Amino acid sequence: MNKGKSIFSKYFVICSAVILISFICLGAVLLPVSSRYFIDDRKALLKKNCEGAAHEISEVMLATPASWKVQAGEIIKEYAIGCNAHFVLADKDGMIIDKTYGSDNVKAEVSKELLDKIDDSSYYVYDNFGGLMSVSSHVCGARFKANGPEYYLLAAAETSEDNDYIYNLLEVFAISAVIVLIIALVIVYFTTIKMTEPVKEIAELSKKIGKGDFDVKFPEYDTKEFEQLSYAFNEMAASLKSYDTMRNSFVANVSHELRTPMTSIGGFVDGLLDGTIPESKRNEYLRIISSEVHRLTRLVKSMLNLAKIEAGELEPKMEKFSAIELIVDTLMTFENRIAEKNIEIQGLDAPRIWLYADEGLVHQVIYNLIENAIKFVNKGGYIRFGFEPIGDKTVISIRNSGEGLSEEEMPLVFDRFYKTDKSRGLDATGVGLGLNIVSSIIRLHGGKIMVRSVKGEYTEFLFTLSNTEP
Repeated sequence: MNKGKSIFSKYFVICSAVILISFICLGAVLLPVSSRYFIDDRKALLKKNCEGAAHEISEVMLATPASWKVQAGEIIKEYAIGCNAHFVLADKDGMIIDKTYGSDNVKAEVSKELLDKIDDSSYYVYDNFGGLMSVSSHVCGARFKANGPEYYLLAAAETSEDNDYIYNLLEVFAISAVIVLIIALVIVYFTTIKMTEPVKEIAELSKKIGKGDFDVKFPEYDTKEFEQLSYAFNEMAASLKSYDTMRNSFVANVSHELRTPMTSIGGFVDGLLDGTIPESKRNEYLRIISSEVHRLTRLVKSMLNLAKIEAGELEPKMEKFSAIELIVDTLMTFENRIAEKNIEIQGLDAPRIWLYADEGLVHQVIYNLIENAIKFVNKGGYIRFGFEPIGDKTVISIRNSGEGLSEEEMPLVFDRFYKTDKSRGLDATGVGLGLNIVSSIIRLHGGKIMVRSVKGEYTEFLFTLSNTEP
């Protein structure tokens, strides 16, 4: 089986990729913006110095018309040093009067195309300064005059400095990015370890639950999501423990209920076979064996019905029928037992009550509740039926006089295999599943069932069923 990547490795890779992509995007934006800012700053500085030098030269021309060229040469040298650029002073025909670079035998004329584009505010970039320089440069120019012909002052800054700036900026950014990336990855690494520790802890504890240890306790966490997960797993462990306890109890009860009649049947059969039981009592013991076989049959049938209901395999066949007629038919099957205890039947003189449910399943409910009532009613007592329509539901109640249930017993009467001490003494043939089946059938129909009792007076079961089609 192929094992996938761990949460740690996936989270670490994702965080690392996000950080790396962030640096790349930052560099893609920062480097062009920074270089553009540097170039614009150089342009502004070059233009400012060019205009300043042209202004000073024009003043010198007015002050000393005979020797202004010498002073102009000094002026452009100072400005060239101050802004790290080259200056060229030319007349209106492009003939160079003075310059701050190269030797005197270098080309001594500025192209007419370049001069035509220069005004007091324009900035241009030309390769090799219109042929005057061997490298490409940023060029700006100023046109001026002072009581005479026009002159041109041009300033040029080599673009190689731009490349040096960009390279240095890129180098600084790369070094900084690597350092920050390493620090960030270290932080992400340890943060990821800390974040995935609860996942590993929960996984280990879950394995214990999977092996049947439901007493494990998941710890509390500072993170909200892990706290919710821990709470959910604790709830699951508690539920599984409860189900496991119920399962063990169910198996134990089933084993006990099966063992008792089977032991009796086996003992009596052995006694009949080996002659221990005399011929005169054979029929009596055969009747006991038959009774135990019927008890086993009821147990197995009840368990199968419960299993079908819980598995959702039992689909009720809904139909309309009379509740009172069903109760009367059921009472007829207990005619002898009712007569033996001299029980008074009350409440069946009510108007006809219609129910919309599975008649066969409801018959099982009525049968079990009437059997339970007959079992616990006192001699000469009563069994009272009640019917109360409420909207599209009908509340049916079955009350019997008698000793009643204690407050401790009432919450348990619908549990599987539960029998009160009194029940165990009165009825050894019951299997303790009747009321549990009743509760399951009522829930299957979307109804509710409850029990009320007053100790020493009565016990009453009430349940609701639909009286109309949906």
